[in-house]
Amino acid sequence: MTTAHSPRRQILLGALLPAFIFSVGAGAMIPILAPFAVERGATLAVAGIIAAMLPLGQILADLPAGALAARVGDRRAMLLAAGAAAIGFLAAGLAPSLVTLGAAVALVGAANAVFHLARHSYLTEVTPVHQRARVLSTLGGVHRIGQFIGPFLGAGVILLGDLRAVFLLALLTAVAAGVTVLLAAEIDTRPERAPGVARAGFGTVIGTHRDLLLTLGVASMLVGAIRGARQQVLPLWGEHIGLDPTTISLLFGLAGGIDMLLFYPAGKIMDRFGRLWIGVPSMVCLGLAMALVPLAHSVPVLAGVAVLLGVSNGLGSGVMMTIASDIAPADARPQFLGAWRLMQDLGIAAGPLTLAAGAALGSLAAGIWVASAMGPLASAGLLRWLPRYSVHASRRTRRAAGLE
Repeated sequence: MTTAHSPRRQILLGALLPAFIFSVGAGAMIPILAPFAVERGATLAVAGIIAAMLPLGQILADLPAGALAARVGDRRAMLLAAGAAAIGFLAAGLAPSLVTLGAAVALVGAANAVFHLARHSYLTEVTPVHQRARVLSTLGGVHRIGQFIGPFLGAGVILLGDLRAVFLLALLTAVAAGVTVLLAAEIDTRPERAPGVARAGFGTVIGTHRDLLLTLGVASMLVGAIRGARQQVLPLWGEHIGLDPTTISLLFGLAGGIDMLLFYPAGKIMDRFGRLWIGVPSMVCLGLAMALVPLAHSVPVLAGVAVLLGVSNGLGSGVMMTIASDIAPADARPQFLGAWRLMQDLGIAAGPLTLAAGAALGSLAAGIWVASAMGPLASAGLLRWLPRYSVHASRRTRRAAGLE
């Protein structure tokens, strides 16, 4: 990962290490949001709304995140996001009311959107294209590892104090993430503009790339939907068949542990053979694995399905970020990535709602099967539209473009 203009130190300190540290804090906070709200008098329904402020804040900030990164640069945007997250964690831990707690959680979600987009844009700029997939899949991998470790560290600090201690841990991780960004050499990653030419606005960027967003962007939304459903399918089905919370947590952890092991091989395959070699099989396998969940009525069988879910999702680590970097226009990269990220986040939000709709209509299994269909549909979309927009879709498209 070392190049003349993007040495390993820039990649490590500028994005990978901060991403890991930041994800640890977020991972520690997520499991305790609902219990913390209940401790402060919230009903289960209100606690669920407060927990939902995290993804809502992220969705609302996706487009502004792109504008901010385009204006101040990716590095400064990450620093601002780390500071905002620190304030959000502090405000959540000291929240005098449930309204304040919800607002603080939304601020953390918004900071996460800015941080995620800025580090993605930063790596797109400093990484050569022949190593892009490995670097971005590693970014996805360290994010998964951080969110896997976070809950365990959170549980440890709870033993030393109370739930507020988790917010203190998260605050320290946000500060530490900002410090690591400061240690990286500063590179101006703002898109270059000709003298007298105004910065492209979102309306212009979306209008110019409307066809791309309505085709390949829809495929990315489907990827987000099945991944969002995957995060909730094991807990919901485990509860449905009467498993105890400890067993459900272990199954969820098993899937997460497998998930975070495959990021580097996935990136290497994408760099060598093209993006479709990972994007298509990972989504097909994820859809098939999710379709098997309603057929699992015992712990051993559900554990096997959990492994398949982890392998399938881990195989696709970094694929959508890599595709986004391939197709993002150089003169409006942050704005485009903000629009792309918004579509993915809307899909991620829709996935759990699909499961909930099935349960509300009397068949959680039906909801799971509908969500599982998003995987093959996403694969079909990638096969149909990715070669049109990216020369890195496969080895065939690379040869056609004279890159191999």
